[in-house]
Amino acid sequence: MAAIRIIPRLDIKGPNLVKGIHLEGLRVLGKPEEFAKFYYEQGADELFFQDVVASLYERNSLREIITKTTKEIFIPITVGGGIRTVEDINNVLRAGADKVCINTAAVNNPDFIRKASRAFGSSTIVVAIEAIKKGDGNYYAYTDNGREQTGLEVIQWAKRVEELGAGEILITAVDKEGTGEGFDCALIKSIAKLVSIPVIAHGGASGEIDILNVINECQVNAIALASVLHYQTILQFEQEKFTKSEGNKSFLKSGRTFSKITPTTIANIKQTLKDNGIQVRSNEREK
Repeated sequence: MAAIRIIPRLDIKGPNLVKGIHLEGLRVLGKPEEFAKFYYEQGADELFFQDVVASLYERNSLREIITKTTKEIFIPITVGGGIRTVEDINNVLRAGADKVCINTAAVNNPDFIRKASRAFGSSTIVVAIEAIKKGDGNYYAYTDNGREQTGLEVIQWAKRVEELGAGEILITAVDKEGTGEGFDCALIKSIAKLVSIPVIAHGGASGEIDILNVINECQVNAIALASVLHYQTILQFEQEKFTKSEGNKSFLKSGRTFSKITPTTIANIKQTLKDNGIQVRSNEREK
């Protein structure tokens, strides 16, 4: 198996890094550029930026943030949110991104996956699947941060995404996201067994043990993480760095996290994985 990739996920609203639960109830955490640089220095393998209101407002506003970030960061960057056309992809790549992540546009026009992968290569196209388990026991795909039901059954959709030319799948269990209740291994395993392209697991990590378990049980290729990294980073940053952040800062000022989440670092995660025989990429940027 190739080395497992650790990918910090940075959800962006306007100029701010935000975080919620079930992709909702967003709280301002700070400046995304500062977090991105910190994660790069700490050994992140890639970074994932998501404009969380882009689909709602039918635009992606991350170009300036990406341009700033790529001046100091030299690992692959994936950008998602509001990407609907080949021109949108081209603009994001020209700003410095290496990959794009699409969801709403892929659902609305599945052939967009084929068109995009042919234009830019499959390795550039990541398809996000936001999954919610319904009463019939099946998982269904959602868009707009888990707000809009598509009617697509997740397993069938994942297979079709691969057939259309996507290079990777980012699977988010919306019911688990931000809760610290652990990954939805049943969901993730069913997709990882079905497709041959890399699968990135996202949503539910409480700490290093959950990350270790999802790798061992589900044969994923990468892990996208937010809360467990962001809350530890806040503890390490000086509080004054956040004074210019916009929006509701009550959560930031309180110093609270969630009882089910044990904040940790990229270095600690990688060490835990190595101690358990899982291959990870070394951090050549450690000072």
